[in-house]
Amino acid sequence: MKNIKSENQILVMLAFFSISIGLWENFRQLWLQDNNFSPINIGNIISLGTLISVFGIFFVGKYIKLNKLKNFISFSLIIKFVNLMFLLTLNHSNSYNFIKFSIIIDVLTSYLITTSIYPLITTIIKNNTIYSKRKLTEYLFKDIGILFGGLLIGKNIGILIDYNFCLLISSIFLLFSIIIMLNMTACKNIDNQENERKPIIKYILHNKLQIIYILYSFIGAIAMQTALGLKMLTLTNYFHFTDNQATNYLLVVGLFADLIGILALKYFTPKNDYITITIKFGIRFTAYLIAFLSNNLIITLIAITWSILISTAYENVSEGYYINDVENKYQLSFTNFKYTIKYLGEAIGVFLCGIMYEIGLRYMFGLSAFFMIFQIGLSYYLIYLRRKKVQ
Repeated sequence: MKNIKSENQILVMLAFFSISIGLWENFRQLWLQDNNFSPINIGNIISLGTLISVFGIFFVGKYIKLNKLKNFISFSLIIKFVNLMFLLTLNHSNSYNFIKFSIIIDVLTSYLITTSIYPLITTIIKNNTIYSKRKLTEYLFKDIGILFGGLLIGKNIGILIDYNFCLLISSIFLLFSIIIMLNMTACKNIDNQENERKPIIKYILHNKLQIIYILYSFIGAIAMQTALGLKMLTLTNYFHFTDNQATNYLLVVGLFADLIGILALKYFTPKNDYITITIKFGIRFTAYLIAFLSNNLIITLIAITWSILISTAYENVSEGYYINDVENKYQLSFTNFKYTIKYLGEAIGVFLCGIMYEIGLRYMFGLSAFFMIFQIGLSYYLIYLRRKKVQ
């Protein structure tokens, strides 16, 4: 690890962590369904776990200092690993309360780790390119995790590889990330950088750009999760994909999304940011609206596909600038506050997705399109404020 750049050491750890996340979370909904949880119960559990994560992230932003962040991430990884081992023993046990509790811990630790990684990187380097690299690493290796699951599920290697076996493989990759994190030479001598700073809420309230960005993150999270909060259940139950077909579909689309994200970062980002945002969100809104009005499965699948394809592209335009605009001494507390609000939006979105799922597929996308009206308006306004600031 000593010969690898400090920021890349963190990205290597993130890669193994993301493989674990991609492999397990792709099948987590089906694992729960296989343990006799209904779609609305699954939505409620994940929503509750996300809501609890909001408070956990707020705690981290308030009490965990930058020079303690590496130790905190290491501790969270270990807790997550132990919890996955516990979940392995609960499969088909009918221990519903223990399963609910364990899934909530799983969701909580995932969010705490994910939100803490970029603040750790900013103690070494901070720019829009490294922000996009961090995002693309997460997305790409999550898709590699999905690939492992797709290759394994349903195979017989002496024992039938089922959802629980995929959980075991996910735990092994998580163990690799723990080993790398514990042996990491980066981030061992981080200054606190916390002196003479005002409370983060006061800092945000004195910055109109950041107020609008936080609101944009909240509405955007609701919109995304209302439509796609239960992807695997939607694909297997509404579109009648097998679990293998659904996995392969998400894998192929996800890998193309990663490729588009890389190409967009290097070649395709338009010079006009309004055009960029229209490509990212305007076409998605139109596809969702048509899916709602037509109630056609093929059009709905096209809308889902486009939404995933464009999800990783233009992160440097739609997210990076506003994160990196924050002073270093506020980076951890701001990032965690931002994710607190975003995950609160995700919790609301998954909850709404579970309700709309029971009513009908079209209503998931119709309600998401409604929220996207506000998301697009806020994203355009952010560009206006950003340009005004640099003039």
